[in-house]
Amino acid sequence: MNLTFFILTILIMVANLFWIIFFTPMVPDQEWAQKIFYLHVPIAWSGFLAYFIVMISGFLYLFSKDLKYDRIGHASAEIGTIFTSLVLITGPIWATPIWGKPWVWEPRLVTTLILFLIYIGYFILRNIGLYRQRAALVSAVIGIIAFLDIPIIFASVNFWAAEIQSHPQLGMNKQPSGILTPFLFSLVSFTSLMILMLMLKIEVLKKKDIENRYV
Repeated sequence: MNLTFFILTILIMVANLFWIIFFTPMVPDQEWAQKIFYLHVPIAWSGFLAYFIVMISGFLYLFSKDLKYDRIGHASAEIGTIFTSLVLITGPIWATPIWGKPWVWEPRLVTTLILFLIYIGYFILRNIGLYRQRAALVSAVIGIIAFLDIPIIFASVNFWAAEIQSHPQLGMNKQPSGILTPFLFSLVSFTSLMILMLMLKIEVLKKKDIENRYV
């Protein structure tokens, strides 16, 4: 683990939270609830990026049968699921004062929940006693298939009628610099945090495989 990267990531995250809380502008009619999106969207991006790594690792494992790719996929799946659970938590926090209730069954929320449930199944299958290589094979296939839901999440606003859409569609490139700049900084911050968590988890899984003589 690169200690410099670890320290830098922690400092960036602290600065990011400080910037969001104290220096991002209040948006009329949303005020403090709007600040959730400086967390909610970067968390979602980081989670989906982790799931993209799961898919790539799955293909690499299927072609090579090298367990290092399974460790990368396994670690990425855990990190992605942590971030996705945070998406499902921060979303209702914003929705409660804005929509008047924490959850509505609209397309983007439903497809995100489906992705989360797929990965709950992923971890169940990893822990039902399959031998190491079979668990890696099954996990690779599920990780590849699960990623197909992510383009659906992004495109869900175009698949269904406008009247059933409740999720705000933010054109961030059209936002003033006072909103866009901290948003981009938050995006970088959470991406760095995801990478740091991924590196740490891969090391843990590698040590576990060494102990079990799979490496």
